[in-house]
Amino acid sequence: TRDSESLLCVIHSFCKKDDYNKENLFNSLNYDVAAKKRKKDLLNNKAKIQFAVREWKMLHIYGFCTRHGYCTLGEAFNRLDFSSAILDSRRFNYVVRLLELIAKSQLTSLSGIAQKNYMNILEKVVQKVLEDQQNIRLIRELLQTLYTSLCTLVQRVGKSVLVGNINMWVHRMESILHWQQQLNNIQITRPAFKGTTFTDLPLCLQLNIMQRLSDGRDLVSLGQVAPDLQVLSEDRLLWKKLCQYHFTDRQIRKRLILSDKGQLDWKKMYFKLIRCYPRKEQYGDTLQLCRHCHILSWKGTDHPCTANNPESCSTSLSPQDFINLFRF
Repeated sequence: TRDSESLLCVIHSFCKKDDYNKENLFNSLNYDVAAKKRKKDLLNNKAKIQFAVREWKMLHIYGFCTRHGYCTLGEAFNRLDFSSAILDSRRFNYVVRLLELIAKSQLTSLSGIAQKNYMNILEKVVQKVLEDQQNIRLIRELLQTLYTSLCTLVQRVGKSVLVGNINMWVHRMESILHWQQQLNNIQITRPAFKGTTFTDLPLCLQLNIMQRLSDGRDLVSLGQVAPDLQVLSEDRLLWKKLCQYHFTDRQIRKRLILSDKGQLDWKKMYFKLIRCYPRKEQYGDTLQLCRHCHILSWKGTDHPCTANNPESCSTSLSPQDFINLFRF
C-alpha cells in the first residue's frame, strides 16, 4: 500500500511537472509567435512609411511634371532650355555644374534622347569656350569628369548600366577626347586694345578686384602675369578672406598651418582645405521652385502663379537640389 501511495505521488508530481513544462512550452510558443508578429508588423510599417515617402515625392514632382510634361531628370533636362541658358553669363556656371553632377552619378538614368541632348549642350559649351576663351579650366575639368565616368561605365556595359549601343558611347568618348585636345591647343591672344590695363590701376583697386575672385587657382594664375601682380597675389589678407568665404571657422581650425615666421599661412591652408572640404558654390542665376504651384523656372523669369505674393513662394535650387528632386 505504501509503495502504491509512493508511486501515485511520483506519478502525480510527474504529471504536474509535465503540465508545467507543457504550459511553459505553450507560453514560449505564444511568445515566439507574438515576437515574430511584432517583427513582421514593424517591417510592414517601415515598408508602408517608405512607400508613403516615395509616393509623396512622386506627387511632389508630379505637381510640376504635369505642367511641363516631364517626370524624369532626363525629360526635365531636355525641356528647361539649357541650350539658351549657357549663353547667359549669369547661368553658365550653374549649367556647367549641373552637367558635371550628371556626369558623376546620373548618366545611367538618362534615356537615349536625354543623352543626345546632354551631348549637344556639352558641345555648345565647348564651342562657346573656344570662341570667347573663357572658363577653359572649368570645362576641362568637366570633360575629364565625364570621360572618367564613361570609362568606368563602359567596362561594365555587359551589365546594361548604360542605355544605348556600346559603339555609340565609344564614339562619344572620342568626341570628348577631341574637345579636350581643342581646349589644350587654345592660344590666348592679347587684345589689341592699348588703353588702361589692369596693372595701370592703383594697387588698392587691383587688390580690391582680386578679392572678388572665388578660386585660388585664378589668383595664382594672375600672379604669374607680371611681377607686381605676383606680390599682390601673395597677400595674406587676400588668402585669409578666401578661406573664410569658402570654409567655416571649425574647418579652418582643424587645418591650421604656420609659416616659418610663426604666422598662419593662409595660402597653404586654402589649398589644403579644398582637398578636404567642398568649396562654397556661387551662381549669378539659379533655377527656382515655386512652392505654391510647383513650377520650375529661372530666377527673374515670371510664371503664371495664383499666389498673392509669388516672390515669397520661390525657393532657389542649387544644381544638387535640382537633381535630388528626381530621386525617389
